[in-house]
Amino acid sequence: MEQESRLAGTVRPGGRTAKVRAAVLQATQDELVERGFHGLIMDQVAARAGVGKTTVYRRWSTTAGLVADLMTELAEQSSPPPDTGTVDGDLRANALSVLGAITDPRLGATFQAVIAAATCDEEAAAALRAFYARRVADWAKVVDVAVDRGELPEGTDGPELIRAVSAPLYYRLVVTREPVDETIAAQAASRALIAARAGAFTTG
Repeated sequence: MEQESRLAGTVRPGGRTAKVRAAVLQATQDELVERGFHGLIMDQVAARAGVGKTTVYRRWSTTAGLVADLMTELAEQSSPPPDTGTVDGDLRANALSVLGAITDPRLGATFQAVIAAATCDEEAAAALRAFYARRVADWAKVVDVAVDRGELPEGTDGPELIRAVSAPLYYRLVVTREPVDETIAAQAASRALIAARAGAFTTG
């Protein structure tokens, strides 16, 4: 998971269609941050993006469709995991990256809005699952490398280990609403690594 990206309004090649999509997704994120999922209105997104309402309705159909496309864009813009040279460094980087994302005023608010939406909207939930499945898979590669280096037992389940690193941070963010900081992030990584070295995440 990593400092999961910000949708900074970058526009990929593709002419007007790409520019319209970028503007609409930027507006969608702005509205999510300000109003939350239940305050997200298609007409307001269109007005904020400076595009016609029919364009937004035709392409995205629903607010959940806007959120799903936004999460796809955030996943595509995310940076690859760094190679620190050790599994300890890699897992700490993962934890600090998650921390950076969930405490960022804009990005953290985006995730909280989508997490809230996922509790009552299946399309939003599917978008959230797809986003995290992609990020977990990206980070799980560092676990495979660690196994190859002999730092972790054979058969260590990379995705499960990565989930274990970030789970305490999201629990504090979403469930208990406790503050999270670099110390807590580092502890989450260290505890997950201790468990992994003991074989807690091996399959079979």
